[in-house]
Amino acid sequence: MIERVKACLNGGRGRDEHPAVPVTAAQLAAEASAAVAAGAEAIHLHPRGVGGAESLRAADVGAAVEAVRQACPGVPVGVTTGLWITGEDVAARRAATAGWSGLAPAQRPDFASVNLSEPGAPGVLAALDAAGVAAEAGVSSVADARAAGAVGPGRGWLRILAEIPAAPAAAALDLADAVLRELRAAGVTAPVLLHGEDESCWPLVRRAGQLGLATRIGLEDVLTGPEGEPVTGNADLTRRALAIWTAASAEGRWR
Repeated sequence: MIERVKACLNGGRGRDEHPAVPVTAAQLAAEASAAVAAGAEAIHLHPRGVGGAESLRAADVGAAVEAVRQACPGVPVGVTTGLWITGEDVAARRAATAGWSGLAPAQRPDFASVNLSEPGAPGVLAALDAAGVAAEAGVSSVADARAAGAVGPGRGWLRILAEIPAAPAAAALDLADAVLRELRAAGVTAPVLLHGEDESCWPLVRRAGQLGLATRIGLEDVLTGPEGEPVTGNADLTRRALAIWTAASAEGRWR
């Protein structure tokens, strides 16, 4: 179980946005290894296919997961199921994720995130259950939080990703608080990982530490440090986030 920081290595970003964004399986393995050495306790990645495009194809998922697992033995590895990757085609996404059941154990993700704002979530969850892949709920709004209490995989949610969109700090923190309240009201008992994107990222790393919740950091979520300063890659982001999270955790305990 993640207690502090998960590294999100790439998302849909390219090397034109930051030179350290990993695209190939070898690049993903190298960035994952560096992030783990810096303190990351789990890895989230977006596999790539032909031309570096995001992919849910079993062959591409298997290649990325296997490379990272070899570089980071014993570290949980997860992937996305983002509907945009199949051009918003719900049936194509379900077919692609169903194909993961044929992957060898070393190639099969430990977990996958499912965004509850996207149509077709129940079908993806069924495919993940059949493949033996645990599911995280991607929750970005109060409505999503409510849905997390109403739907879920057969084995229950591995964790809830409270994913707050890019927004000024005050607005991001207010939305995070509202989402967390709704999760409690909906009776969701799975562990929560709280994180933001771009300008909401660093304030929510700190809030997660204060609340004793896990968080996430990496080039998928943010390209600069907490003061907008340049960073060298996922390991650099992980070190900075872990320091902020740890200090905020101590602060939260002594309130």
